[in-house]
Amino acid sequence: MTSFSELGSPSPGSTAWRALLALAVVFVLLATTGWTAVRSHRGAPDALSASMDAWRHGSLGGRALPDPYGSPRTLGRWFGSLTKTQTDRVVRRYPLAVGNLNGAPVTLRYRANRVALFKARADERKRIHDTRLTPMGRSDATRRMHRYEDLLGTGRQILAFDPSGAGRAAEVFGDLAHANRVSIVVPGVDTDILTFQKTERPYTATVGMARALYDNERADAPDTKTAVIAWADYTTPAGIGMDAATGKLAAQGAVRLRALVNALPSLSRVSLMCHSYGSVVCGVAARDLPPKVTDIAVAGSPGMRAGHVSDLGTSARVWAMRDSGDWIEDIPHLEFGGLGHGADPVSSGFGARVLAADGADGHAGYFEPGTTSLDNFARVGIGAVQSVSCGDGDDCTAGLR
Repeated sequence: MTSFSELGSPSPGSTAWRALLALAVVFVLLATTGWTAVRSHRGAPDALSASMDAWRHGSLGGRALPDPYGSPRTLGRWFGSLTKTQTDRVVRRYPLAVGNLNGAPVTLRYRANRVALFKARADERKRIHDTRLTPMGRSDATRRMHRYEDLLGTGRQILAFDPSGAGRAAEVFGDLAHANRVSIVVPGVDTDILTFQKTERPYTATVGMARALYDNERADAPDTKTAVIAWADYTTPAGIGMDAATGKLAAQGAVRLRALVNALPSLSRVSLMCHSYGSVVCGVAARDLPPKVTDIAVAGSPGMRAGHVSDLGTSARVWAMRDSGDWIEDIPHLEFGGLGHGADPVSSGFGARVLAADGADGHAGYFEPGTTSLDNFARVGIGAVQSVSCGDGDDCTAGLR
């Protein structure tokens, strides 16, 4: 077996050394998660897919319903043509479909998702008492029922909801329909319906991140119409396994992220706030994002599947930050045979504008109130980019107007 010394003892900073380290990481991942972890398994149609299928074969007033994957503008015009009675009917018949249609009025999506959540809660309540389930299964049903009750809380604006599998959701803070500035928080691994929000360490979960960002943006710019979306509406990797080391789930998430952005009001300015594996999603999505996306800010990034910021193919400003205690610094920042996510976004060679992250305290603390990292996210979100705090030795505001 070839040893490192037989390869000429590459220096720790060389490309060869990093490639060898990446291979070592790959073999560890394969040993712990298994070769089958990279395979795709096709399951039965889920609840959202079933609702979309019903929509595609449905009708209203003797006319076929529009393509649920049609342009947001076309869908918006169709919904605008409905009477109140017709609107009530489609919400009642297809709550999951309506609640997830990019192009449906956001307030109607909130309403439809409440209907879907009531049904999902009732389903889980039945499962709690299903003797065919294991104790673990009934415990999962109890946790889900309580989560759905949380999401049904007064004033919550659920923009997307899918109870299938591990579950997905998105929530809005602020008035999305009239916002001039929209920030989208894109989370990383182990995000699902149960981890969407947390009671303990709330700012490590998507809802807490978005709420903290919204509060900070409102404090910094009270006269600006802002909205923040807690976007956990893609399938994230489960743990640090093969899915986290490849771009497959990021590519799927990027499609969903672009669809969301394309459906936002055309006059709004959009910033993506991408954490951990979420930055991989944002990197993959970047090339096909519309001009309304003015900024992409990443924190604790394993890479954006690019060697240089120019490879992202976006006109948006790209910002990057990493706390000095973040373990992500120690992973191999390269791409090798489809594994790994490319260059380190905070490295000088990548070309991003590097922001300070003081106070973040590790990988999960970037949205903690009172941190420089959260302040910087907020200033990017409201467009006050000349007032951000740059990382050590980086002139991150150079050339800004």
